[in-house]
Amino acid sequence: MNITNPIFHDEAKAAAHIEQSRWPDGEPVCPFCESTGVTRMGGKTQAGMFLCNSCRDKFTCRTGTVMERSHLPLHKWLLATHLMAASKKGMSAKQMERMLGVTYKTAWFLCHRIREAMQDDGAPLGGEGKTVESDEAFVGGFKKKRLSGKVAPKKKIMTLVERDGRARSFHVTHIDHTNVRAALVTNVHRSSTLMTDDARWYKNVGREFAAHGSTLHALRQFSKGDGVHSNTAENFFSIFKRGVIGVYHHMSAVHMHRYLAEFDMRYSTKKISDGERASLILKGMEGRRLTYRRTNAVAA
Repeated sequence: MNITNPIFHDEAKAAAHIEQSRWPDGEPVCPFCESTGVTRMGGKTQAGMFLCNSCRDKFTCRTGTVMERSHLPLHKWLLATHLMAASKKGMSAKQMERMLGVTYKTAWFLCHRIREAMQDDGAPLGGEGKTVESDEAFVGGFKKKRLSGKVAPKKKIMTLVERDGRARSFHVTHIDHTNVRAALVTNVHRSSTLMTDDARWYKNVGREFAAHGSTLHALRQFSKGDGVHSNTAENFFSIFKRGVIGVYHHMSAVHMHRYLAEFDMRYSTKKISDGERASLILKGMEGRRLTYRRTNAVAA
């Protein structure tokens, strides 16, 4: 999608694009009572608003999405969404601030709301005849303690990658048998083939899947042939770490799950165009809300 597209600069065209995404058949649906008996309102003060003939509530294309109650113009929402969809290693809030001409606080909250829309539906990965790779990594922080100043500790990340499919990552407090097994059995179909490294916590849980293959990373073995490797998960981490080092520099533990959702979504949709990915994010905004207060709340 070309950034010179009018939807990124004209408010009326941006609103029409979002309405087309929400209501493809051209009939607006009331987000309060789901009635199709809707009247488009006019005038300068009520442009873009709809009136439900059943419950008599008013709404816009923002209502019932992460854009609800946002004062940011719709064309800037669409541009920010496209930029995040097209930026392989992410887009910092400072960069978004400069490109959109908004305050840093607005750009920061905007990016997190878009990340909220990038979360997947939670459907199990893998299945019969499919392979899922699992791996862990430590990101952020420093290997050695600095002489002065405070240093954020490294974050422990676990990722599950379905070959030729989706990725799903988690921020965990500790990488041990309990946390690894919980992530695997709740997110991967038991009929899948599991591929891992030689970490000890995979030995028992590997028996709960259709098959389990592993490589001896401790002996610098990264593939046994016949598809026995976890290099796909390693590839995901290579992109994620480039984003941490080169773009974000620091990711708060409170918001790590949203950053992971962002990288997961881009990785899971790497075979489609940036425009198609942006359209998926726009659809993902529906039925979700993220308030500024909840954004700053400590993640469970």
